[in-house]
Amino acid sequence: MAAAEIDRDPLFAPSADFMNFSAKDTASRWLEADDLQQELYHHLSVYIPRVFCLGPSGGSSREEQREELACQLLLLAPLEWLLVGEEPATGLALLQEKNHPSLLCGHVFKVGQPTYSCRECAADSTCVLCMQCFLGSVHKDHRYRMTTSGGGGFCDCGDPEAWKTGPYCQKHTPADSSRDHKEDPVAHLPPDMVARAYSIFFIILKYAVDMLTWEQEDQLPPGLEPLERRDTYYCMLFNDEVHTYEQVIYTLQKAVSCSQKEAVSFATTVDRDGRKSVRYGDFQFCDQAKSIIVRNTSRQSKPLRVQVMHSSVVAHQCFALKALSWLGQIIQYSDGLRRILCQVGLQKGPEGENSSLVDRLMLNDSKMWKGARNIYHQLLMNSLLMDLKYKKFFAIKFAKNYRRLQTDFMEDDHERLVSVTSFSVQFFTVPTMARMLMVEENLMTTIIRTFVDHLRHRDPQGRFQFDRYTAQQAFKFGRVQSLIGDLKYILISPPSEWSDPLRLKFVEGFDAFLDLLKCMQGMDPVVRQVGQHIEMEPEWEAAFTLQMKLTHIISMTQEWCSTDEHVLIEAYKKCLSALSQCHGGLSDGEQSISLSLAGHSVDTFRYQVSQEKVSIHLPVCRLLAGLHVLLSRTEVASQFPEQLPLGELCPHLLIELPLRCLVLCAQVHAGMWRRNGFSLINQIYYYHNVKCRMEMFDKDIIMLQVGASMMDPNHFLMIVLSRFELFHIFSSVDIRKRYREANKDLVQQNTLIEEMLHLIIMVVGERYVPGVGQVEPFDEVRREIIHQLAIRPMAHSELVKALPENGNKETGLEQVIDSVALFKKPGVTGRGLYELRPDWYKHFNLYFHHYTRADQSKAEEAQRKLRRQVGEDTALPPPVPPPLCPLFASLVNLLQCDMLLAVEGAVLQWAVEPSGGGWTESMLQRALHLVGMALLEEQQQLENSSTDDDIIFNYTSKITRQYILLTHLWSPGEAPSTSGSVLALLESLQNAPHLEVHKDMITWILKMVGNIKTIRERTSSTSSISINQGQHVEETMRDKDKAERKRKAEMARLRREKIMAQMSEMQKHFINENKELFQQSIEELEASTSAAEHCPSSSELTCSSQVCVGPWRMSRAECRQLVTCILCQEEQEVRSHGKAMVLAAFIQRSTVLSKNRSRGLPDSENHNSLFMHPDLSMGIHTASCGHIMHATCWQRYFEAVQLKEQRRQQRLRGHTSYDVQKGEFLCPLCECLSNTVIPLLPRTSPPDRSVDHPSLETWIKTTRQQIEALQSIYMKRLSGTSEEVEPVAHDRNRFSSSITEMINTFSMSAYKVGLKVNPNEQDPRVPVLSWSTCAYTIQSIEHLLMDEKKPLFGSLPCRQDDCLSSLTRFSAVCWTSAPLMTIHAHFVSLLSVLVPDLHVGDAPCILAIDMFHLLVYSVLSCSSLHSLDESKRASVDSCHLHLLHLITVAHLVQILLTTTTEELCMDQDSEASEEEELTFQLYTTLRQHLGSVLPEVSSGWWQLWSCVKAGILPFLRTAALFFHYLNSSAPPADLLVAGPSQWDALCSYLSLPSNLLLLYQSHHTLMEPLIHRWCCHPGVRQVLQGGGAIVRFPRESNKLITLPEDYSVLINQTSSFTCPRSGADKSRAPTLCLVCGSMLCSQSYCCQTEVDGEDVGACTAHTFTCGAGVGLFLRVRESQVLFVAGKTKGCFYPPPYLDDYGETDQGLKRGNPLHLCLERYRKIEHMWKQHGIAEVIGHAQEANQTLVAIDWQHL
Repeated sequence: MAAAEIDRDPLFAPSADFMNFSAKDTASRWLEADDLQQELYHHLSVYIPRVFCLGPSGGSSREEQREELACQLLLLAPLEWLLVGEEPATGLALLQEKNHPSLLCGHVFKVGQPTYSCRECAADSTCVLCMQCFLGSVHKDHRYRMTTSGGGGFCDCGDPEAWKTGPYCQKHTPADSSRDHKEDPVAHLPPDMVARAYSIFFIILKYAVDMLTWEQEDQLPPGLEPLERRDTYYCMLFNDEVHTYEQVIYTLQKAVSCSQKEAVSFATTVDRDGRKSVRYGDFQFCDQAKSIIVRNTSRQSKPLRVQVMHSSVVAHQCFALKALSWLGQIIQYSDGLRRILCQVGLQKGPEGENSSLVDRLMLNDSKMWKGARNIYHQLLMNSLLMDLKYKKFFAIKFAKNYRRLQTDFMEDDHERLVSVTSFSVQFFTVPTMARMLMVEENLMTTIIRTFVDHLRHRDPQGRFQFDRYTAQQAFKFGRVQSLIGDLKYILISPPSEWSDPLRLKFVEGFDAFLDLLKCMQGMDPVVRQVGQHIEMEPEWEAAFTLQMKLTHIISMTQEWCSTDEHVLIEAYKKCLSALSQCHGGLSDGEQSISLSLAGHSVDTFRYQVSQEKVSIHLPVCRLLAGLHVLLSRTEVASQFPEQLPLGELCPHLLIELPLRCLVLCAQVHAGMWRRNGFSLINQIYYYHNVKCRMEMFDKDIIMLQVGASMMDPNHFLMIVLSRFELFHIFSSVDIRKRYREANKDLVQQNTLIEEMLHLIIMVVGERYVPGVGQVEPFDEVRREIIHQLAIRPMAHSELVKALPENGNKETGLEQVIDSVALFKKPGVTGRGLYELRPDWYKHFNLYFHHYTRADQSKAEEAQRKLRRQVGEDTALPPPVPPPLCPLFASLVNLLQCDMLLAVEGAVLQWAVEPSGGGWTESMLQRALHLVGMALLEEQQQLENSSTDDDIIFNYTSKITRQYILLTHLWSPGEAPSTSGSVLALLESLQNAPHLEVHKDMITWILKMVGNIKTIRERTSSTSSISINQGQHVEETMRDKDKAERKRKAEMARLRREKIMAQMSEMQKHFINENKELFQQSIEELEASTSAAEHCPSSSELTCSSQVCVGPWRMSRAECRQLVTCILCQEEQEVRSHGKAMVLAAFIQRSTVLSKNRSRGLPDSENHNSLFMHPDLSMGIHTASCGHIMHATCWQRYFEAVQLKEQRRQQRLRGHTSYDVQKGEFLCPLCECLSNTVIPLLPRTSPPDRSVDHPSLETWIKTTRQQIEALQSIYMKRLSGTSEEVEPVAHDRNRFSSSITEMINTFSMSAYKVGLKVNPNEQDPRVPVLSWSTCAYTIQSIEHLLMDEKKPLFGSLPCRQDDCLSSLTRFSAVCWTSAPLMTIHAHFVSLLSVLVPDLHVGDAPCILAIDMFHLLVYSVLSCSSLHSLDESKRASVDSCHLHLLHLITVAHLVQILLTTTTEELCMDQDSEASEEEELTFQLYTTLRQHLGSVLPEVSSGWWQLWSCVKAGILPFLRTAALFFHYLNSSAPPADLLVAGPSQWDALCSYLSLPSNLLLLYQSHHTLMEPLIHRWCCHPGVRQVLQGGGAIVRFPRESNKLITLPEDYSVLINQTSSFTCPRSGADKSRAPTLCLVCGSMLCSQSYCCQTEVDGEDVGACTAHTFTCGAGVGLFLRVRESQVLFVAGKTKGCFYPPPYLDDYGETDQGLKRGNPLHLCLERYRKIEHMWKQHGIAEVIGHAQEANQTLVAIDWQHL
């Protein structure tokens, strides 16, 4: 700003010394001063109060500019001079030139910017790149994840620890690899500058820290007191996260008497910056506002924080923020300056511990407001975090103060994003730094102890107790969870090398972690409710939230342990000892019992899950299970057995708690805990859910496997039976009789037996955990995928959800999916699906442990169906299991132990009799599955062993000879009988008729037994095993199976044939009874067939015989129009004097064809709608669903809807998907949104050929005479001199009263919607709007057909065809319900455009009229003129033809006037045709009339005809559609197909010559004066000279905006979008209009505007200017399409962006790269073009009632 300008500005110049101020001189003076701080402070105390806070805040942008300029000139410029020692611009540029910039990118992300993380190379999921670095890196070709930033983090490009490979992008790759990165950058600066920098940085930083941490409201620190103290204060309002926007706005309006708009502005700024002054004045004035605010906001919660601050304090705080920003900018010039600032910030102050400036900022963080925090955080990021040496020092300080910072954060109510604690991610995710802090500052222990300290609610046993949580406690609990995030950061990368200090500190941290888990062990215990239902659901969510948060921590801890055997052994010992403490009170007070069964006995204690306390939370126990598996996986158990306390393990106690938990689940499934309410059901659900099961259910199964592998299998099963409370069943003497006593307890027992058998299947069969079975981690993932896809084909996202994620949000899916599944791409809807490859079906296990019951039954059904399709049997045998690890090898003995054999035998014995409730098919199925597993195990051992001695598994011999009765096992001396053996039972069950469904499985088992026997025989006779024999046995069995299946198929065929014969007989019988009816139908069919044979084919019909307009038009043969009412199902003929039939329709305003959206909506009261501008800025569109009703039926239906709505509103206020007050309703049949009905009218009568056809000249002359006669009559009537009555039209009474009423109804609807006014039948514009909707609807459908390259006729769906037909016929007669004088006046006005000497007022020029609208209006209004005279009614067809000819010539002129001659090319291929020459002649004529306004065409003139032809084609097509529906004329064959021969057929159909110029040439004498008058209209010259936008023909079809192919480009463009109203504030929900490309600040108070007296959001307001109330938007940050119609209707729609798996990602939750799917975008565009958005919204809101409740107007 120039000096003179400053002088002129009264705001700027409080004193003359501002003008004379010299930054250079001031800096020189400071340089010579003894005490620089004192000098600087004095300067600040003088100038700051004169620059900042001179009046009420929130001034104009000019005020802000003045502040910025004065601050730079008076305060910052001298500092820059002092620092650099020369002109700052020169000196700083020189510094930057000499600087060696950091290799770190350090780009700080703004809210909403895209961030990229490489899933292959990132050290963890927090390592991200900005868009520029990503595009220049190797990672763009890898698998990556894209998300939007919440703001605050920075780009990790250049940090080698963040990336396994490719740490540098092209921009940040080190150019000079030899340069030592550890050298001190300060050494490159001149020594004197270094000294000055230390002084300035220290003074300014200390000043800023003092001011930001200053707590006195009206005093300043020493040295900064103002020279004169005025009584000026600010009432400062601070932000909190407790009060809502509405509360703040309401309070401000009361406290400071401001308007709502001002209050909204205040609230927005407070929310953005953290504070805002809401009043300026003396102390008392401000204090009064404060007291009102405090009083009004302290009722429900703590009051809003308000301070009355002296203006000088506020001014200094403002400058402190500016000073910090300035420091941040200065250090960007030089790494040396950055290093100096780091040293200044971290050097210890005189107070000792925590006295450095950075410490003071950190420790006062929670006391500062949001704006101050953001600025100093930004400075720390630009300085300390960009200097790797000082980043380490800063991290140590952060770790030292960790507990205090977190405690402050707990008390604070600001979100974590603006808290200094969020810096943890910058330190703890760097592996070397995390380990250094773990060793030096014992960080792991500190975090865990801080976490435990903050969860203070405990029960008497010291366990966490989350009783009814208040909102505040829940809020605190949410904040405490951020500590778990920090713990996750430091554990995310396990060390590859361990040092002794690291081992020591990790084990110490592990100890603390065990203390935390001990507080969780057994929390939220439940006791079964008996008799009465639980009164109040207990709190369970907090405990599960904690469990979910800790799941990854527990997994990571185990991963750390697995990388070092010493740590693993130590952790195992500690965990075992912790579990022993938890088990301490387990069996105390319990009664010891001894269980005996089948010659085995075991000691345990009495405990019943159904009567005692039981808890689902057992983290210590589960951690031990995980560590035990690691002992096996890392082979530590076999290498260091002497170091492990395996001998101390008591397997009975190990399995006790997990077993109780699993029994609890079984009993809940059996319905025994119904009275405990939903809380328990939810807990069981989450226990098995993918989010928790890894460290809950899965580990419980493993713990049972651990226990079972250490115990006698019989003892294990006895304890299991005891805990399942089934021991008495299997030990009773009359076990065979059980099935006879069916009762309720029996049903529960059956479920428990099923669950117990399922548990045994899981304990023996679940071996896909590395360490339990000999498998790799990817085998486990592959198995999960196989079993998910066995249910049904699934999308990628469904599979990801079904798999557990690790700490890096990875599931391992991508590595294995392609080997097991085939991907099928999606169509225009739906998503891509993976299907399981057939060769993996054999790995399907029906009792897969992660199946829910529903999944299991779906999978079983799907697999059986697949097997039937390929002609196999439907047995689903267990898959071949992988071998067990040595530590778990003894698990297989469970399968052959006496107890299990006896249980299997008991189940099979029960199954001999058909079920009377004593057994279930599921029970039998599970028993058969267990038998199958045992046989597979034996077969594997046989195949893998070399000699007979190696085989310890001998199941077949046991099932051949053992009794099933547990209480009557044979005595050692007895010879075993085989009659009651398991095998004998199986053989007897094989052909039992009631077990048909299990037959294939039993057959498979018997086949396996045969195989094994054969293998054993071969083994005993020869050393080598020959499988041939086994194969032979198998083949024999297979042949038997085939024969059996063939027999069944034959029986089924015979049964089908018999049924078909019966049906055929019944049909004949029916036909005989109804002979007459069938005869009639057959005769009609034959008649139509013969007619079709005798009529000439479409190719024989020449185009000339088919004409749709004029006296020679062909109308269809008269036939009855019969339609059926959808409400009463009565059939009705459409007749003029019959009952009215109506079509449900929806009228809406539209800008789909608009070429000028800036025109704005018309003024409803004064808008002349008779002439439509060719830019079609807004039209009225009518659509219909095609469903027909009686008018009376519809009226009754609509009245019922109105009544229902009135009653509903009294009960429940709120919106529905339709607005009855606007006449809206849903079609009774298809529920399509409608707001009116179109009356159905009979077809027009054929033309009268006997009448002469007048020539064009005669017609114009006659019409003029008629008009003059009418005008004289009307003039006399108006002056009152004539007593003549108004002329009477003979057509006016040709309709019944009900049809007339419906004609009025539709006319009024078009009028109301089109002009947005109340009904007024006297308004002359009523008929015009009916004509308008007819013309506009035809135009939009023609555009649609043209865009889709479909034929003009024959390709429209029935609903559109019926709609156009009804609409056109209605428009032709709607004049009958309007005053005749009005219609005549309209006709005269319309004709005066074409025949300018009719002496009518201001007619628009031909460049301002859409010719098709003119044609429709003229044709439909001329009928009124001809209806006056009965003799002239027949000549109406001639009138139509002449109007068409006249308007076609006018349109030719219009096109030539607007053609751009620059596009004409120079080359002429051949002789000019007649059309080309005549076109040039006409153009020359126009130039004669208009002169130089029209450019001369010297070359390329022969191409004018092709321009004209292309320009007039849409007009001819719309005219053909119009006359086709008006006159019911059949279209020619050429127009029923899309092809090149359209032009001649179109001209012929419209009674026009192929060379349209002949219309002008043949009537040259008549046309010449008309054209002269058209051109002489002043409007033509004005438009052509640039006085308005020229519309060129053909009008290009509007399209939705072009979207970028890559979604991240869109996100990046959006991230720089700021709210247009609240300054530099980033918009939270930037939304892109897909129609015009405008970016809007949606869903925010700041951008609300008033529409029709109601506040609406930016999107809703935009729809009224851009889409006449309908809008299509893309919510960029949510990747979601938003449809809006009016203020109350809207819905979300899937976006056109898909990932590589063919899925959308609404909310950008998955982060897969998204790319534009053009087909889906075209589908949205098509929906918009055919005006289907309102219909889609209506259907969506009907289908999903939650959409109705959303306040769409606020978006």
